[in-house]
Amino acid sequence: MTHQFALRVYYEDTDLAGIVYYANYLKFIERGRSEWIRSLGVDQGALKTAQGLVFAVRRLEADYLKPAHFDDELVVETRLKAETGARIVLEQEVLRGAERLFAAQVTLVCLSEGGTAARIPAEIRRKLAPPVH
Repeated sequence: MTHQFALRVYYEDTDLAGIVYYANYLKFIERGRSEWIRSLGVDQGALKTAQGLVFAVRRLEADYLKPAHFDDELVVETRLKAETGARIVLEQEVLRGAERLFAAQVTLVCLSEGGTAARIPAEIRRKLAPPVH
């Protein structure tokens, strides 16, 4: 299943050339991931408060394909590629209409309050990969 998150490029997102500054694509896909996990019914604030766990990016591979510009309407698409007890691998794209502007593969892990790796709680894993009927 693909999750979509719409956003608009603001002036503050652009550089001197009038295109989206490269680091802002990472912010865009972070928002997409946050909305994706929220859409699954996972409250990250409650997870931190109740279990002391947070998600963190472990690895990111990114391709900048075409520039976005001020006032463009974009969509961040997020898809689960794989999950294990210790990591979540996502594919994310930033699109302008049918044009692919940016693509990334992101590996997330769960961390404890002390910053050490922790298993992803079973209830979250069930939400990531619900049983097939």
